[in-house]
Amino acid sequence: MIIPAIDLIDGKVVRLYQGDYAQTTEYKLDPIDVVKTYASAGASMLHIVDLTGAKDTSKRQLPLISTMVKTGLMRFQSGGGIRREADVKGLLESGVERVVIGSKAVSDRDEVASWFNTYGSDHIVLALDVNIDESGNKFVATHGWQKDSGVSIDELIAFYSKVGLKHVLCTDISRDGTLKGANESLYAELVAQYPQIQWQASGGIGSLGDIKNLIPTKVQGVILGRALLEGKFTLEEAIECWHGE
Repeated sequence: MIIPAIDLIDGKVVRLYQGDYAQTTEYKLDPIDVVKTYASAGASMLHIVDLTGAKDTSKRQLPLISTMVKTGLMRFQSGGGIRREADVKGLLESGVERVVIGSKAVSDRDEVASWFNTYGSDHIVLALDVNIDESGNKFVATHGWQKDSGVSIDELIAFYSKVGLKHVLCTDISRDGTLKGANESLYAELVAQYPQIQWQASGGIGSLGDIKNLIPTKVQGVILGRALLEGKFTLEEAIECWHGE
C-alpha cells in the first residue's frame, strides 16, 4: 500500500529535514484539501504527523485531525509525541484508526504494552527509527532522533511480539528527507526475519524507481512525504508503480 504522509505544525503543512525543526519547509496547502487530493488520487490511508503535539502534548491538533478524519475519504494513522494513554485515547476517539508510537515504546515498554492490551494491536503502529552502525547493528533513536537509545530493533520486536505486535513503521534515519532512495536491503531483511509483522517503509524515496525497488522486499506499506509535496511524481503514478501497472 502506498501511504502518503502529511506533517502538521500549527495547522500548516510542513516537512522537516531529518527530523530537525530548524530545517522546516512550509507548503502553502490546506490539510483538508490535501486529504481530498490524495483520496481522489486513490490513497486509502493517510499518515499524519502532529509536530505541534510532539513538542507540546497540550497543543495536540486534535480538532484539525478530527476534521480530516470526518471527511470519510480514507483511513488514517497518526502520531507525534505520544507520551500518555490520554494521547492514544484522544486520537482513537477522533476517528484515527491507528496511533503511531515512537520514543515512548522504547523508554516505557511496560506502559505501552498495556496500551496494546487495552486498545488492541490493530490500532497501534510502532515507529522505529534506526541508526545502522558499521557492523550492521540496528539501534533505535528516540526524541526526534536526538538520542540513541542503545536498544536494538530486534530487542523491541521480541518484547512487543508478546502483546501481539502487528504494525511497524521503520525509518532509516540516514535516508529520511534526502530523496536518495530507500534502504531496500534493510526492509528485505526485516520482512524475512519477521513475516508476521506488517512493515511500513519510510525515508529517502525520491523517484518511482525507488518505489519499484521496494516491491521485492515485500513491505506492506510505503510512506511518501517530501517527494509528493515537491512533485517528483504524482500519487497516481506511485500507486500504479506499486501495483506494477
